[in-house]
Amino acid sequence: MTTFDDRERAFEAKYVRDEDMAFRITARRNKLLGQWAAAKMGLTPEETDAYAKAVVQADFEEAGDEDVIRKLLGDMLAANVEIDDATVRRAIEEQTVEARRQLMESK
Repeated sequence: MTTFDDRERAFEAKYVRDEDMAFRITARRNKLLGQWAAAKMGLTPEETDAYAKAVVQADFEEAGDEDVIRKLLGDMLAANVEIDDATVRRAIEEQTVEARRQLMESK
C-alpha cells in the first residue's frame, strides 16, 4: 500500500505545483497586460503601476478572462484609445507567453 500512497502524494504535490504556477502565470500576465494598456493610454509610471495592480485585481471578479477583457476594453475606450476585442485577446495570448517565459527564467 505504501507505493500507492507515495504515488498519490506525488500526484497531489504535482497538482499543487501546477496550480500554483498557473496562478502565477496569470497574475504576471495580467500585470503585463496592465502595463501594455497603460502605455497605450499614455499613463505616467506611477499611474501605470496602479493600473497594472487594478488589472490583476479585476481578474478575481469571475472565473476566466472575460472580466479582464471587459476592464481593458472599457478603460481604453474611455481613454479614447481605438481598440477592439480581438486586439485585447491577442495581447492576452502574447502576454501569457511572455509571463511564462519570465517565470521560467526566474527559476
